[in-house]
Amino acid sequence: MNIAVVLPAYNVKSHIENVVKAMPPFINNIIVVDDKCPQETGSFIEELNLDKVTVIFHKHNQGVGGAVVTGYKKALELNSDIVVKVDGDGQMNPGNIIQLIQPIIDNLADYTKGNRFGDLKALKQMPKVRLFGNSSLSFLVKVSSGYWDIMDPTNGFTAISKDAILGLELEKLSKRYFFESDMLINLNIENCVVKDVSFPAKYEDEVSSLSVTKVLFDFPSKLFKGFLKRIFYKYYIYDFNMASIYMLLGFPLFMFGFIFGSVSWYSSFTTGVLASTGSIMIAVLPIILGVQFLLQAISIDIENLPKK
Repeated sequence: MNIAVVLPAYNVKSHIENVVKAMPPFINNIIVVDDKCPQETGSFIEELNLDKVTVIFHKHNQGVGGAVVTGYKKALELNSDIVVKVDGDGQMNPGNIIQLIQPIIDNLADYTKGNRFGDLKALKQMPKVRLFGNSSLSFLVKVSSGYWDIMDPTNGFTAISKDAILGLELEKLSKRYFFESDMLINLNIENCVVKDVSFPAKYEDEVSSLSVTKVLFDFPSKLFKGFLKRIFYKYYIYDFNMASIYMLLGFPLFMFGFIFGSVSWYSSFTTGVLASTGSIMIAVLPIILGVQFLLQAISIDIENLPKK
């Protein structure tokens, strides 16, 4: 098969040469995308005149997502069957690429991604802030993407089949740090099978550009929008099943009970008049039914993981 590797290049000049030279011999094309790097990493790689390497320059910084999308497009031009994305900071071992692409070769997956949570020794090396952030973010991405069996959603060591790329609207994908999560949401909408492959990561002297502040304030709103998009397409456009009905009934019932109960509580608190048993039941019963319906919808969503 024709295998291409995409290397986004931004402030990784001190590492990227070793990463490129460590690529396995079965890699057909190495696409380095200089994302308006202040270190001029692209020019540095060009001067090395390495075999199989193509360098693309962005006139403006587009973020890691924009760089990967540019690499995907070039890989399609080169008739690649599988495209691997590797960071240029040396955290990922190119020798593990064969393990990453094997599920795609065996037609067991359309998209594979690294998972740093499968090795306890490696986890101890992970900075505590990253460990906490990834653990929390993993659950939110499970909910929004529908891939309930994955971990480490921001892991950038990924591989994707040509058919999966062609099924995506590349221009609509998030261009910056939300890219990996946005990929998962859109892959689920296209019913692509995603599998985790466990690899330990190396943490040395590289500097991460992803800040905790960006994750805390930027990701939740985007994950919520992605969740609504996935639910709309998966359960009301492409299909309509019991989960669709449970969500249609569950959310309004829960919100009615919550709002009615809140108003009744506030009225009792301000007037000093206790709410009647009937008023309490009008609030409690819809909340209980709404929660049960939503739990059933979640159960169906878990069972609806895309499969080969």
